[in-house]
Amino acid sequence: MKFNYDVIVIGGGHAGCEAAAASANMGAKTCLVTMDMNKIGQMSCNPAVGGIAKGQIVREIDALGGQMGLVTDKTAIQFRMLNIGKGPAVWSPRAQCDRGKFIWEWRTVLDNTPNLKIWQDQADKLLVENGEAIGVRTIWGVELYAKSIIVTAGTFLNGLMHIGRKMVEGGRCAEPAVHNFTESITRWGITSARMKTGTPIRIDKRSVHFEDMDVQDGDSDFHQFSYMGPHRVLQQLPCWTTYTNKEVHDTLKEGLADSPLFNGQIQSTGPRYCPSIETKLVTFPDKEQHPLFLEPEGEDTNEMYLNGFSSSMPMDVQLNAIRKIRAFRDVEIYRPGYAIEYDYFDPTQLKHSLESKIIKGLFFAGQVNGTTGYEEAGGQGTIAGINAAIYCNNGEPFIMKRDESYIGVLIDDLVTKGVDEPYRMFTSRAEYRILLRQDDADARLTEKAYHLGIAKRDRYDWWIQKKQAVDELIQFCEQMPIKAKDINSQLEALGTTPLRAGCKLIDLIARPHLNLQNLAEIIPALKEKLHMPENRKEEIAEAAEIKMKYKGYIEREKIVAEKMHRLENIKIKGRFNYAELHEISTEGRQKLAKIDPETLAQASRIPGVSPSDINVLLVLLGR
Repeated sequence: MKFNYDVIVIGGGHAGCEAAAASANMGAKTCLVTMDMNKIGQMSCNPAVGGIAKGQIVREIDALGGQMGLVTDKTAIQFRMLNIGKGPAVWSPRAQCDRGKFIWEWRTVLDNTPNLKIWQDQADKLLVENGEAIGVRTIWGVELYAKSIIVTAGTFLNGLMHIGRKMVEGGRCAEPAVHNFTESITRWGITSARMKTGTPIRIDKRSVHFEDMDVQDGDSDFHQFSYMGPHRVLQQLPCWTTYTNKEVHDTLKEGLADSPLFNGQIQSTGPRYCPSIETKLVTFPDKEQHPLFLEPEGEDTNEMYLNGFSSSMPMDVQLNAIRKIRAFRDVEIYRPGYAIEYDYFDPTQLKHSLESKIIKGLFFAGQVNGTTGYEEAGGQGTIAGINAAIYCNNGEPFIMKRDESYIGVLIDDLVTKGVDEPYRMFTSRAEYRILLRQDDADARLTEKAYHLGIAKRDRYDWWIQKKQAVDELIQFCEQMPIKAKDINSQLEALGTTPLRAGCKLIDLIARPHLNLQNLAEIIPALKEKLHMPENRKEEIAEAAEIKMKYKGYIEREKIVAEKMHRLENIKIKGRFNYAELHEISTEGRQKLAKIDPETLAQASRIPGVSPSDINVLLVLLGR
């Protein structure tokens, strides 16, 4: 059988779901190929979305018209805004989700997306003709043809799971690995390698002594992931915290000889920032305890996730070790933790559009690019889906800059620097954190998404309404006069210095101890202004306050970003034969030839390319 589409997406994980939804919403006739329609959007590891920098990515996906934020809000069973005690540049939303409801919410979204068909099957061979991807053949012999192909196969490509010395082929627990498909791609000159990730033991909550743990409640305020849709609707559940101890560590150390991470069984590289418990013991031998977080998997299940106890140790070692913790002395488990090795493709072989430099019309997104995390996958999937749809119409690719989004930072890091371990996003990876806040993703991206066609009219209209409301509130604060004699006693009561002379309200908001809420209690006109009829008035007030309070920092960072834009505008791709530029260091020549950067700014970010190498290029460009 043969079928024809505009875009084919291989894999129904977080990258694949966003890619399929994006291309279909842009009008491309799209087919999502997945091995199991009942596990679309499966949360293979922790049933949580967001976290430090990851939450910003989800807000950006939402601002672009993506679905992860909406699905998360509808299935969240605990929401927290992390880093709230620090500046807003690093505030990061995170939500614990109901794993089962998350899957079915995604399935509902995709089932109701126009232009999108789901095909339950397994990709077996990439079809290429004259250097261009033209389709896919499945294990059932079905041939699917399209103008562009997006590979989002996650951990399934030649997946191999490890528990102790036991090895089982699979892409996830109880799900088969995908063979042959990697080889059908690498035969065309695309290189692949292996990476490793892992997941923790799953616990039956009926066997836990919660009285020996500390409770961790979520937030009950207005924050959520999506700028659209209803507020969180599910029952909000607590998480719980405890620690490992010396007995736990001793038990684990006794089993290290059978650990696939340390007996040579696993050769690939695992995630640095989400290590297994046995890796923590070896890396930090003097640490007497490590924190653990017990998190619910859903509203109606007894299954719980033990965050911080990822492991591939033998089953008996894992169980015996965890029972040395007082709260888990009688614990029963659903399954042990395990590690998984899988194929990925060197992301330096990609353009910033996530299209292959080697095979036209072939896009990659998610863990196959060497990343880890649902959010990183979803962000890549969104951009790959947009660009695959654009490719069908021979349009200009949609490229995100580093000062526009964390997704832009992520993709630029991948295609410019490559990966030698699973890539995870952190706020520290972004140079322009004050410009990439979680509260202003809509301001940065919604208008772009609307003109692309992925963000619909209702989202655009809401953004325009919000923008107008924020601007009006800021203007009110800029114009509102404050007299010292009317307010000094209240300012002293709030712990801040009294005024020597009158000022505008915006000058008070700039003070660290003051905000719109506590000032509204002493300034009646402001209190009346904050009683806005608009939807999400708290979100509007927060956005306005951050813009006022951090105005100087924001403007300063925009100036720095604008200077870098000058280098971004200097195109150098195809202008040099780097092997012949002996004025540049040997390492610089090799790295420049491998990456073949689009712009001088991208060249400056390549590891091994020095500032003096960039100066040489500038001089040569002047000639």
